[in-house]
Amino acid sequence: MTRIDRRSLLRGGLALGCSAAASPLLTPMAFASAPWENRLVVIVLRGAMDGLDAVRPAGDPALAGLRPTLAANPRAGAIDAGYFALHPAFDRLAPMWRRGEFGAVHAVSTPYRDRRSHVDGQDLLEAGTAGLDGREGWLNRLLQTVPGMAAETAYAIGREEMLILSGRAAAQRWAPDTRLRLSPQGRRLLEGMAHDDPLFRSALGQAMEIVDDLAAEDARSGPVLPGPDGAPLRGDHVRLAEFAASRLAGESRIASFSINGWDTHDRQQAPFERALVRLVDTLLTLEAGLGPAWDRTAVLCVTEFGRTAAENGTGGTDHGTGGAMLFAGGALRGGRVLGDWPGLAEADLYDRRDLMPTRDLRAHAGWAMRGLFGLDRSVIEEAVFPGLDLGADPGLLL
Repeated sequence: MTRIDRRSLLRGGLALGCSAAASPLLTPMAFASAPWENRLVVIVLRGAMDGLDAVRPAGDPALAGLRPTLAANPRAGAIDAGYFALHPAFDRLAPMWRRGEFGAVHAVSTPYRDRRSHVDGQDLLEAGTAGLDGREGWLNRLLQTVPGMAAETAYAIGREEMLILSGRAAAQRWAPDTRLRLSPQGRRLLEGMAHDDPLFRSALGQAMEIVDDLAAEDARSGPVLPGPDGAPLRGDHVRLAEFAASRLAGESRIASFSINGWDTHDRQQAPFERALVRLVDTLLTLEAGLGPAWDRTAVLCVTEFGRTAAENGTGGTDHGTGGAMLFAGGALRGGRVLGDWPGLAEADLYDRRDLMPTRDLRAHAGWAMRGLFGLDRSVIEEAVFPGLDLGADPGLLL
């Protein structure tokens, strides 16, 4: 029997049906110009990032029992954040952490509860509300509240609509060059079909890893930074960050794009680390490309929901509720983990299975916009996030 090389198969077969949206490295991006000097970047981490692994509550006595594999030694190689320990994959952000330009907020979520559907969770995350028509994003509503917007208000990058900036504010579109050909609808169909079948899900994940490798090889834009092994940073996530930085260093003031690859049901350690490395690459590329404008930039990294407090039988985690928001940028006060920690004892968990959310994720985004752009509290609570109570200022901004 002839041995079929998986790489050749992917290059000659699957890749014919794969596009930019199929790769966890390349996803839609949207921009907006506005009459401000401060910049806001919102990165959607699609697939439900495990906040308990990214920002480990090492001081919680219940953690070891819930995660005997994933949290066997939670502080090893990690950035020390007191009660918490940041995943070792964040090591290249240690200087940013020490400068107070990288941090996290724990035990947050949107109002989405119980059904734990990626599609529904992402829709609410980007729409910012369960009301209205469901097809208008909260960043677009922000733009609608500001007088004197530039003629070219916003544009999206990628082949898929970015809901968070969709709405009545004008938008243009741009897609980076790629030879892969899978539509966003095709990707969602594949992920939906594979999601409840562990074997199919695992096989699809391995296939996408190969596609990612091919995409990285084919990335043509010049890297701006060396990677952890000293080689130049490459990959579509780097290309997106380079382009985003180039726009934000000019007239654009708001950008949003997404990074996929966070749905870690099986053997979480390796794919989760790879996803974090891509995010680190992205943040470092944004910092380098923005130059002096980095000091006036806030980057919010948000996800549709968290994951279960306990690891499952295959070394992964399942869909949960409370999670973490990561943030970066010179306009923010980092070097710390914010939030009201609820604890991981069974009685403290949401539905006795998930991290209990203690604050609405949207409130942190709202306070960031208030500090960056001087919006009235009423505008955020009534127009940007209708029905939201912002609560007390968490002190994100400098």
